[in-house]
Order: sequence, then structure tokens, then C-alpha cells
Amino acid sequence: MKKIEAIIRPSKLEDVKAALEKIQIRGMTVSEVKGRGLQNEQKQYYRGREVSVDLNPKIKLEIVCHDESMENIISTIINNCRTGKKGDGKIFVYPIERIIRISTREEGGAAL
Repeated sequence: MKKIEAIIRPSKLEDVKAALEKIQIRGMTVSEVKGRGLQNEQKQYYRGREVSVDLNPKIKLEIVCHDESMENIISTIINNCRTGKKGDGKIFVYPIERIIRISTREEGGAAL
């Protein structure tokens, strides 16, 4: 099993959720985060003062899946989040050692 973490633009969340639903992926965790990568620092004005913003709002999706679903999920995320500009985000994939459903104590694939 794998854990996919995707850092995406907030404006792409609804599109990617709908696309994942179409491929039968319902389980996910969504967090509002801030970060930076290749995007440049931006100047904004707050109460008449110039402020440098170097951490941009992002969404972090976390999905745990079977190995055979991984590439389909990654492709779906890319196809729905890619604009071709800096700031589109990143995807990280991690191996999962063990999963346990707390309510039933089911383990492994049955716990997904």
C-alpha cells in the first residue's frame, strides 16, 4: 500500500475531488497548509504598508491506496491540477507499513 500526499492550489480542490470520485476514490484527508517552492516572493499591501508574502496558501491531500491504484490516482491529480505554471504543487509517495481501522480492528487492505 502507498500514501500519496499532493500539495495543490486551493482553487483546484473541488475539481480534483470530483475527478477522484469518478475513479472510485472517496477516502482522503484534506488540510489547509502554507508553503513555498519555486514561486517568487510576492509584495502585498496591508494597512498601507508593503508586506512580503513568501508562504502561499495550499491544500494538502492525503490518500492511502493499494499499489495498483497509485498511478491512476497520481494521473488524476496531475490532469486536474496542472496549469503549467509555478505553484501547481508537488506529489509525494510513501510506502505504508500497516493500517488498522480503530472501530473494528481490521488490518491491511480491509481497513481502507
